[in-house]
Amino acid sequence: MRFVIQRVQHASVTVDNEVIGKIGRGYMVLVGVSDADDEAVADKMVDKMIKLRINEDAEGKTNLSLADVGGELLMISQFTLYANCKKGNRPSFVEAGAPDKANALYEYMIERCKKSVPVVEKGAFGEHMEVSLLNDGPFTIVLDSDRL
Repeated sequence: MRFVIQRVQHASVTVDNEVIGKIGRGYMVLVGVSDADDEAVADKMVDKMIKLRINEDAEGKTNLSLADVGGELLMISQFTLYANCKKGNRPSFVEAGAPDKANALYEYMIERCKKSVPVVEKGAFGEHMEVSLLNDGPFTIVLDSDRL
């Protein structure tokens, strides 16, 4: 599983000219799922993301978690995080999880996040989405379950 976490001042996701998810200060997270992933991996990734101390304290040090700053989450499914570009110039996505399994894990993570984060918004799985954000920092972290 892979997360690309961007600390944002605000972010939104639009499908067919309609905003379907919108947050203020917090994290916009792109979520990639592989066939090897399961709920245990999802739990580990969500716990790590929520506890990351990547928000600035009064002294300007990245020392505060999402909960410490009352941050919000926008979770967006992104199978292209598993693009394999080793051969040729056209990426292969065979390492990405099968859609049914990936969507089930994505929805599981959304519900899991809602247990500890007051505002959790999401994109539309498998849809063409337009994502808008104001990256705060910029501050971007890549979490990979193979490296945790």
